[in-house]
Amino acid sequence: MKIAYVFATNMATTFKLSTMILPQLEQGIHGPQIIGMMFFDDNIFALRKGDPIGERLAVVAKRQNILLMVCDQCAVRRNLAEGAFEQCGTGQVKAAGLVEGVVAGCFPQLYDALGGNPPDQVITL
Repeated sequence: MKIAYVFATNMATTFKLSTMILPQLEQGIHGPQIIGMMFFDDNIFALRKGDPIGERLAVVAKRQNILLMVCDQCAVRRNLAEGAFEQCGTGQVKAAGLVEGVVAGCFPQLYDALGGNPPDQVITL
């Protein structure tokens, strides 16, 4: 089974990702194949360069070929992207100041990135 996670609720990365999902991925015991993770609102702060959660996740994502995407508008609002609000949703906003491998985008970019290998389930946390 292939899963995509959407981190949308308050502290989803601080609690669910960092204490449950990430340790399981690192140990190889999580279960399903994770093909993508989308981060909204303040959840993107876990992906800042130097953040222990983000740095660990970047290693796992690279090894397991997991898409890490932040909401482009959320990133622009938090000065973690290069671009303007008018560019959000177009694919022109670029992630900045985040761990290696993270891209910025909106739903069109997420659908495109996962379209060739769609998830069986999408879980919103």
